[in-house]
Amino acid sequence: MKLFFTLTLTLFIFSGLYAQNGIVRGRVYNAQTNASIEGAKVQLIEQAKGAITTVDGTFELSGLKPGVYSFKAVSIGYKELFINEITVTNARAVDLDFAMEELISNQKEVVVKASPFVRKSESPNSLKTLNATEIERLPGANRDVSRVIAALPGVASRATFRNDIIIRGGSPGENKFYLDGIEVPNINHFATQGSSGGPVGLLNVNFIREVDFYSGAFPANRANGLSSVLAFKQKDGNKDGLITNFSLGSSDAGFTFDGPLGKKADFIFSARKSYLQFLFMALKLPILPSYNDSQFKVNYKVNEKNKVTIIGLGALDNFSLNTDVNKSLTDSNDIEYNNFIINNLPIQKQWNYTMGVNWIHFSKHSYQNIVASRNMLNNSAYRYKDLIETPANLLQDYRSFEAENKFRFEHTYTKNGWKVNAGFAYEYARYFSSTYNKITIQGSPVTIDFKSNLFLSKMAAFGQVSKALFNDKLNASLGLRTDFSNYSKSMMNPLDQLSPSLALSYRITDQIALNASVARYHQLPSYTILGYRNPQGTLINQQNEVKYIQADHFVIGSEFLTKMNSRFTLEGFYKKYNRYPFSIKDSLCLANVGSDFGVIGNEEVKSISQGRSYGMEFLFQQKLFKGYYAVLAYTFVNSEFQDKNGKYVPTAWDSKHIISLTGGKRFKNGWELGMRWLFSGGSPYTPYDVETSTMIQNWNINGQGILDYSLLNTQRESSFHQLNVRVDKKWYLEKFTLNFYLDIQNAYGYKAKLAPIMLVETDSNGTPIVDPANPGHYKAKFIENSNGLVQPTLGIIVEFANKKKSSVSK
Repeated sequence: MKLFFTLTLTLFIFSGLYAQNGIVRGRVYNAQTNASIEGAKVQLIEQAKGAITTVDGTFELSGLKPGVYSFKAVSIGYKELFINEITVTNARAVDLDFAMEELISNQKEVVVKASPFVRKSESPNSLKTLNATEIERLPGANRDVSRVIAALPGVASRATFRNDIIIRGGSPGENKFYLDGIEVPNINHFATQGSSGGPVGLLNVNFIREVDFYSGAFPANRANGLSSVLAFKQKDGNKDGLITNFSLGSSDAGFTFDGPLGKKADFIFSARKSYLQFLFMALKLPILPSYNDSQFKVNYKVNEKNKVTIIGLGALDNFSLNTDVNKSLTDSNDIEYNNFIINNLPIQKQWNYTMGVNWIHFSKHSYQNIVASRNMLNNSAYRYKDLIETPANLLQDYRSFEAENKFRFEHTYTKNGWKVNAGFAYEYARYFSSTYNKITIQGSPVTIDFKSNLFLSKMAAFGQVSKALFNDKLNASLGLRTDFSNYSKSMMNPLDQLSPSLALSYRITDQIALNASVARYHQLPSYTILGYRNPQGTLINQQNEVKYIQADHFVIGSEFLTKMNSRFTLEGFYKKYNRYPFSIKDSLCLANVGSDFGVIGNEEVKSISQGRSYGMEFLFQQKLFKGYYAVLAYTFVNSEFQDKNGKYVPTAWDSKHIISLTGGKRFKNGWELGMRWLFSGGSPYTPYDVETSTMIQNWNINGQGILDYSLLNTQRESSFHQLNVRVDKKWYLEKFTLNFYLDIQNAYGYKAKLAPIMLVETDSNGTPIVDPANPGHYKAKFIENSNGLVQPTLGIIVEFANKKKSSVSK
């Protein structure tokens, strides 16, 4: 402790004595052809300082004081391009490339003003872009990308510890993720198979350069999702020398290396190990999760016409039970809750990886992408009655893996305001499942026992045409996509899965725009659904002619840009769902599930459910301006699906009102303060069927209450709100950068009331008590279920550098 305070005091005293050695350099080039742009001006917005690019399009700015800056590139014949909030340090040079879009012929001799907010012709609305600085600083997110997304409009937050991404009333399984153009099935640890959520983020924030978040108007080449597409772009490795980054947080420790690989290549690599299980043990929690992950990227610039990117991402997760949790506990409610968790959650092991390569070839007016990748998920779980591991006590034994091999080709052509993107994709997948599970169906005990092997081919073709009209006043984009599979005859016809889209944006003035989009999307049901077999070994869902899920999106909105790096947006949306899987066992639509551990969809279904989600969003976003930044997001959403009687009822994602207010201030000498206040309406839930649950044979198998789906989502949890606070202090020294931060989630400790937990009365030995008034049944009891833990995180990030000196004099 004495050493810590001595180091901190030394850093405070000497942190201001170092020179201004920050360097920003990079290249300005044509986004369509990769040709270097000579004579472009790169300007530092906060200072009257800039640089002119050389014949090879390169530039360098040196002698910069460490801090956060924004930049813009200007060149005759090209659209202005902003890059916002780039962190500059003494320890490493910042590589900043500007990919500029060429103007149409009648605008060649002018400079067209651009906005600091990203806009794309194919996605004029429902697109939000976050940079690395915005991701790292969000209070309460603790450097977790999934939690950062929750601060944007249209995204719901729930009073749980999970990272489920719930977009505009859709389920967590309706999202797609891309990393440098390569699809990644999941971005969370402890993934829910058949969905996309999990409690801990998998992606390394240090790798992320920016993320494009589409809640509608998806590009045709990024479809096969129903609610959102998240496209992550990673940083390149340092070209000067090896950079080492070490981070220590509340739940894990990790390191990152990045640097050059010869003259034409660079890399980044990270590894992380959690110690969350020790924290949970100290907090007397009944579960002991642990995780490890690794991530890398290699960037190889063959020449000006060819670039190759290779990525890798992997995770190893273990979920065990703290069977000694009740030792030294005296609170009977805590003991009962812990016993409930221990007796009902399985022990789980899971690992997954994604590896892929993206080759880009540039031509005169076009470029081509060739993308190949492989990803795999291995999942296993088992559970024994009373934790006694004998064959007679086995309740669940599940083993499964999913493996996908993917190929995608894209050709993008741009000239005179036209942009055409077209391509095709092919996937070969294998799914295996070995399932043993004792459950109850409609009040009767049933044993599910089957093995399944499934080999599947999936194909897609897509095209999109965009055009700027009327002197760039109107932008129009028309897309078409089809997905089909050899799973069944009902999926093999490409005409049955046609996905057309139309997006329009009309710029009334330089500051005001009206936007609209309409589109249809299709998504293949999860492998757990496709590979499920009945007791006779039949792929029953294939026999039931399960179909691609369909969603129609209608969005209209407006945008107002100010002259102070801020904007206001207002959007209304309507989503219509069709052919959603309907559970035969539980008589409910699977759109209502996916927010818990385990497996979703491993059962018989039919593609008969319909649903709808509609509402509006408001956003005020202030980019960093004179040291301040802010985001105010409000969402109203009404999410409904038909129940077994065809009546529309609220889904589990129907939060109604969601408010997120984030703001912060950057002070001198490396200090920064940020706060986020969040409010969300309560989520609907289904009450228990007490009579069926307490039947002795049912309780002995399930160990928990059985939900009464005739009362689907008729109850609602309480609304919740919380305040998150983050304080950062950074020291920018000559050879390294040091960042201490304190991140507090739920600072004032608000306790949200969740759905109650049903138990049965037990005697002093823990044996269930039979209800004398209802023979054949145990005696039921309920305990409160709430979440309101104050979660402080004290973290440290250290970055060491081996930086070459600048080649340009100051």
